[in-house]
Amino acid sequence: MAVAGVYAQGTSIRGKVTAETGESLPGVTILQKGTTNGTTTDTEGNYALSLSSSSGTLVFSFIGYETKEVNFSANQTTLNIRLEADAKALEEVVVVGYGTQKKETVTGAVTSVKGAEVTKSPALNVANNLAGRLPGLTTVGSSGEPGYDGVRLRIRGVNTFGKADPLVVVDGVPGRSLERIDPNTIESISVLKDASAAIYGAQAANGVILITTKRGKTGKPTITASFNQGYGRPTRIPDMANAAEYATMLNEIDQYAGKAPRFQPADIQKFQDGSDPWGHPDTDWFREVLKPWSGQNQGNVSVSGGSEAMKYFVSLTSRTQDGFYFNSGTKYNQYDFRSNLDGNITKNISLGVDLSGRMEDRNFPTRSAGSIFRMVMRGKPNLPAYWPDGTPGPDIEYGDNPVVVSTKATGYDRDKRYVMNSNFKLNVQLPWVKGLSFTSNAAIDKGVRFNKTFQTPWYLYSWDGKTMDANGKPVLVKGKKGFEDPRLNQYMEDNLGILLNGLLNYERTFATDHGFKFLVGIERITNSGDNFNAFRRNFTSTAIDQLFAGAVDQFTSNTGSGYNRGRLNYFGRANYDFKAKYLAEFVWRYQASYIFEKSSRFGFFPGVSLGYVVSQENFWKNITPVNYFKLRASWGKTGFDEVSFEDVLQEYRYLTTYGLGGLAFVDNGGANFNPTLYENGVPNANTTWEKALQRNIGFDAELLDGKVSITADYFNNQRSDILWRRNASIPLSTGMQLPPENIGKTANRGFDFNIDYKNNINGDFTYSVGLNGGYAKNKIVFWDEAPGNPDYQLSTGRPIGSPLYYQAIGIFKDQAAVDAYPHWSGARPGDVIFEDVNKDSKIDANDRVRMPKSDIPTWTGGLNLNIGFKGFDFTALVQGAAGAARYITTESGEIGNFLQSFHDNRWTPENPNASGPRTFNRSNEYWMSQQNTFWFRKTDYVRLKNIEIGYSLPAFTQKWGIQRLRIYTNAYNLLTYSPDYKDFDPELGSGSGQGYPLQKIINGGLSVNF
Repeated sequence: MAVAGVYAQGTSIRGKVTAETGESLPGVTILQKGTTNGTTTDTEGNYALSLSSSSGTLVFSFIGYETKEVNFSANQTTLNIRLEADAKALEEVVVVGYGTQKKETVTGAVTSVKGAEVTKSPALNVANNLAGRLPGLTTVGSSGEPGYDGVRLRIRGVNTFGKADPLVVVDGVPGRSLERIDPNTIESISVLKDASAAIYGAQAANGVILITTKRGKTGKPTITASFNQGYGRPTRIPDMANAAEYATMLNEIDQYAGKAPRFQPADIQKFQDGSDPWGHPDTDWFREVLKPWSGQNQGNVSVSGGSEAMKYFVSLTSRTQDGFYFNSGTKYNQYDFRSNLDGNITKNISLGVDLSGRMEDRNFPTRSAGSIFRMVMRGKPNLPAYWPDGTPGPDIEYGDNPVVVSTKATGYDRDKRYVMNSNFKLNVQLPWVKGLSFTSNAAIDKGVRFNKTFQTPWYLYSWDGKTMDANGKPVLVKGKKGFEDPRLNQYMEDNLGILLNGLLNYERTFATDHGFKFLVGIERITNSGDNFNAFRRNFTSTAIDQLFAGAVDQFTSNTGSGYNRGRLNYFGRANYDFKAKYLAEFVWRYQASYIFEKSSRFGFFPGVSLGYVVSQENFWKNITPVNYFKLRASWGKTGFDEVSFEDVLQEYRYLTTYGLGGLAFVDNGGANFNPTLYENGVPNANTTWEKALQRNIGFDAELLDGKVSITADYFNNQRSDILWRRNASIPLSTGMQLPPENIGKTANRGFDFNIDYKNNINGDFTYSVGLNGGYAKNKIVFWDEAPGNPDYQLSTGRPIGSPLYYQAIGIFKDQAAVDAYPHWSGARPGDVIFEDVNKDSKIDANDRVRMPKSDIPTWTGGLNLNIGFKGFDFTALVQGAAGAARYITTESGEIGNFLQSFHDNRWTPENPNASGPRTFNRSNEYWMSQQNTFWFRKTDYVRLKNIEIGYSLPAFTQKWGIQRLRIYTNAYNLLTYSPDYKDFDPELGSGSGQGYPLQKIINGGLSVNF
């Protein structure tokens, strides 16, 4: 510690606090010892404090640095301090299953990100903020719809035919939501990628995501308030053909069919010049339905602090997100509360009480997002969205018009969910055995859902194209659409989850060199729930949206069901280290699951890992660039009990199960039959766990005095006992099927890495760069594939989910090209050429080829950049993925519009060398009805995922009682580059455009610390 003092008359003192490197330290707490008088340093490390006495002691404290006490005397007005790093405090702690470990002793493949990184994104769903931040974690967006803006998360790719979602554990409780958790309350997120997950047993085969929320720290109360306002729009929507282009292509369809063209040149000219908006409109349906920008905002207030006796963290958050539609029927609101309390009852007994709750309020139109965007994609540009006088246009598809059905005009779909989570933790240090402690945890999760959908008629306006009024204005006919009989569906569910566990921990170091840690625990998890559904129709008035107002008739429905599920777990972990140089860990779980028959209900899942810190050897001292180097290896078996087949969870399949009604009724002498029981499943007592063998080797290194850190891992995983139906045992000609069995096997191998570099210049300019990436390639080893097919069609040996397509090798430019190559019957110039794979001079099903790709990328990565200069800060995240492909399936022709890219690149007699085929009418052409690689496009992409620029105001704000005031602007999904997939977002899991697009968000906000 260095101290510099200047003496003068006065009752206040000021100065600057820096680190050993000379870097300014903002947020350092300065207290006048023995009083509550204190302050904190500003963003440049400066402080000023009015003193309550002429002499005394100042206490300087900051997380990660040694606390310093410095005396001051009368007439001293300046005191500059340099704090020294606290070696113990700076030992990075990593959250692992049922505990934490120092990073230097971790032997498994564990990666983590701090909660502060997650909040740099304006996306409201936490899962959307993880892309590109955690090596080995793959994210694939499924929707951008408010309240349902989810992603598919995969740890080290896909390993199974069934459910591949990782287990999410929040504050030690499995099964809680990742997507809806408030990001402002997250301390850290860790991902267990290898055998370290074995302690979670039968739910850990797909990896584990551990979320730890914030807790209070000793010190005076810190109040943080923040608010941000953002505006979102689709990341990418396709350009569609205009009315003149669409009419031209419909004429081409007529020409190829030998018919007269339906549009004359004069019609096409009117579409083009807009001279007849009533009879010849030119409608951009995306522009008519979607707003340029939709709003969202988020506000948060939190308080944290405490003493040695009691620490607290309390947070309140409000989030709102509007839909993309004009006059939107879509809106999402969420309100969160969290209170984490930690108290010491006695010297050896502590208690933690965590309470959190949220309300999710979703509002949607009665038509799904998929239906609305299907209408928009298929919207014909020669039909009006609105008539020129502003009246809603005609029915364009099955009684619908998207400018109306995307609003509240058709009724509403409201979904409200209330979630309350509680944790109670009792920790007892057992003083009669040094290092021994007992921890008991109880968690109660309560969820209630209310869904109400009220469908009412709406009105559209049509014109016959001829009838005019006396003023020469077209006469529109008002037509009722939708349900003539208003309909109400009401659904309610009530869920309860209870976790009880007891953990015995022992941690000691013997003879200064031998470190031991032991954990053994027992845990019981139960989940139960009930639901009720009621349906009524034929409401006499839309003014009363209650069940009693609907008719009781043959359409009336009242149904309900319930469930009870449970798991019993025994688990443990043992760690040993010698001089923190030789490391070993053994984890295990012995688990019982309700899903299986009693004789096979228990499973044992072990894992072992070893570590060797080579840099502690004497010979390493001469390798000066590399300060730290650790080798790691792990092996383990995990399981998965949520086995499913054809997307149906196979619970209770060891029993004969029954259904009621639907397929079986009995005559009661009346007009309606009574439902009766029927057998709906043949029992299979042999169904058992899906098992995963996980092997991993890796290393951790630090170079250049810690400026560079590198972590890299190679993994080789095998999955067995995957539930699947035998295909080769019974010929398809018999019409019979066997029940699914645990026969499937897969393999998955790859690597992931993380490289970070951080430095500073003169303490004022700090910067860091991080690069992470991963590669995971799976293949099917066995699933009893039916024999007789050629090798190039087999899925065995190829990626899970790889499709079977004809190989498109070009376009027939003329009739001579058609005659010169084997072709599909009826092929003509402008058609797609299918490869004659088996060289038999004909094109048939034997020419289909199994693709080497699926819709899950094999390569993922991210590049992080952080810069700080005095009060300014800048962060950017570039994220990308490669190795996946997706099938484009637009519905075009007489049923709907064409992509602009198809129009521009289509074959015509005047453009025989075009890259695309001729105009088609939906699936009438063989190359539309038969899936082929012309439409199978690579989705490789790079995107600017996040960018943020902020400025923390100088020290003058402290005179207002503000410790820190920061303003910032950030963006999410700002730019995307995907050279082979330009019409749709490459991350979105659909190639049809018939779904709610992902969001691009521009955001600005401020945060204040008191």
